[in-house]
Amino acid sequence: MEIKVKTFQELSREELYGILQLRSEIFVVEQNCVYQDMDGKDDSAIHVLGYLGPELVSYTRIFGPGVYFSEASIGRVSVRIPYRGKKLGEEIMKKTIEVVQSRFNGQNIALSAQLYLKEFYDGMGFVAEGDIYDEDGIAHIRMVMHST
Repeated sequence: MEIKVKTFQELSREELYGILQLRSEIFVVEQNCVYQDMDGKDDSAIHVLGYLGPELVSYTRIFGPGVYFSEASIGRVSVRIPYRGKKLGEEIMKKTIEVVQSRFNGQNIALSAQLYLKEFYDGMGFVAEGDIYDEDGIAHIRMVMHST
């Protein structure tokens, strides 16, 4: 998988359209969740795009400390359905974690994990903190990767 890392300003129209299409496909249609994906925060995010050939198959976005959480954070972690089970989620998360660590100087990394993915994030080095909560009708838990 080819992984590209870009600021919002560096994204082409085609890349932005692909990101919004992928996120809508997963977080709105697949999860049957009506919510506002375009939350006004993309312009302050670092976008991590995973391609197989010309197709965008995985994606994450990164925020610096204080934008989404007090820590640096990762969100909108996604892999297209046909490509799940092929370790692409792990691959894009490893790259995303590297980018956070290099750009934000060893900060802790937080994320709001859908509860059913807790084991996936455990395996990436995140630790659950706090209680389960509802976000847009889906059970979530705050998880943090502590810097070493």
